[in-house]
Amino acid sequence: MQVKRYRFHRHRNNHGNLVALEELKEIPFNIKRVYYVYNTDTGAVRGCHAHKRLQQVFICVHGSCRIKLDDGEETEIITLDRPDEGIYVSGNVWREMFDFSPDAVLLVLASEAYDETDYIRDYDEFLRYESDRGDV
Repeated sequence: MQVKRYRFHRHRNNHGNLVALEELKEIPFNIKRVYYVYNTDTGAVRGCHAHKRLQQVFICVHGSCRIKLDDGEETEIITLDRPDEGIYVSGNVWREMFDFSPDAVLLVLASEAYDETDYIRDYDEFLRYESDRGDV
């Protein structure tokens, strides 16, 4: 599974902290879309899909959440609870975001603009897609 945890450099001074992120430096791709998830209902599960090509970096800039990642063979659950830490997730990984704290703000940096044809929204279809890719 192509997942990598990043610890971003935090600049500190008497006034507070700052994290600066640049594409192709701290972020391993050109950033073409940025969005964030917040005010998530208690018990809500977000995501529940995979992408064919899209790469993403997830950063919980406030509060905490957990992300379940599944490549069809192995599953990993990662807790994000630091604004200077993120995870890189490649395409072909099923993702579910859950267990959001009431104050959570999950920032997502994406390698592509929104494209509905890149989504796989059914888990069984995702497993078939991964199986077919393995036959190539």
